[in-house]
Amino acid sequence: MSTEVIIYILTALAGVVVVLTRLRLSRDEGGAGQYRVSNPVLNVHTVAGVLALVLWVLFLAFPEDSVPGDPVVGIVALALWWVVAVAGLLVLLRWLPSRGRHSVEASEDTWSEGPGLSVLAHVGMVVGVLVFTWGYLTSAV
Repeated sequence: MSTEVIIYILTALAGVVVVLTRLRLSRDEGGAGQYRVSNPVLNVHTVAGVLALVLWVLFLAFPEDSVPGDPVVGIVALALWWVVAVAGLLVLLRWLPSRGRHSVEASEDTWSEGPGLSVLAHVGMVVGVLVFTWGYLTSAV
């Protein structure tokens, strides 16, 4: 499988992570975990994710000599992907155990039991963004 195909697949998966994170955490309950994810973190994750996805797809789909295919568009998209990855890691903080006299039990939801899905999605996002960056730097895309 070529690097380009892998990057296209990872792009689709990254879009799914952005959308599902928004859907999962935008409800009143705020999703499962020890802590509630703050709205600014969720908004940064969503807005940067949508912008990154649009710019990245334009960069991948258009030739290099066009405006959407310009290398600057790719750099901006990569920067936004890194913002999404960091925000995703902040989303994972909701699973850190709480200790002490006033600690509360972790809340559950219907998506999964425990942090497995969130860890897979957001650590996968970091790995995907590393692959995007490597693909860009080596001119694979």
